[in-house]
Amino acid sequence: MGSKEQKKALLNQQLEQLGSITNSPSVNKTSIIAHASKYIEELKERIDKLNEDVSTSQPSHDHDNEDSLPVVTVETLEKGFITNVFTEKNSPGLLVSILEAFEQLGLELSDARISCSDSFRLEAVSDNEGQIECVDAQMVKQAVLEAIRTWNQSNEQD
Repeated sequence: MGSKEQKKALLNQQLEQLGSITNSPSVNKTSIIAHASKYIEELKERIDKLNEDVSTSQPSHDHDNEDSLPVVTVETLEKGFITNVFTEKNSPGLLVSILEAFEQLGLELSDARISCSDSFRLEAVSDNEGQIECVDAQMVKQAVLEAIRTWNQSNEQD
C-alpha cells in the first residue's frame, strides 16, 4: 500500500513541476495538463515562426553576399527572450561577442544551442527576471547586431 501512496505523491509532485514550468495558475490536475498542452502548442508556433523567419531571410549563396551580417531574430518570452543568430559561414569568435552583449544587458543564459561547423547558428534562451521591464526584444536585437558589427570590424583588421 505504501508503494501506491508513493506513486501518487510522485505524480502530484510532477504535476506541480509541470504547472510551475508552464506558469499554470491552476492547481487542478486537468487544468494543469490543459495549460501545459496549450503552452506546448504556443512553443511549436514560435518555433514555426522562427524557422519561417530564418528561411525567408537567409542570405543567398552568391559570393558577393559572403560578408553580409548574420540574420538575427529576438522573441520575447514571459521571463526573457529567445535569440536566434544565423550566418552561412563559420564565424570564429562571434559567440564570445554575442555572449558579452547578453552580459552587458544583464541577461543570464538559461539554455543555448550552438552549431558552428560550416555555418554559425545560435539559439539562446535568456532570462532577465529582475530587469525585464527595462530590456525589450528590440534592445536585445540591437545589442547583438552591435556585437556582430564590432566582431566584423575586429576581424577585418586581422
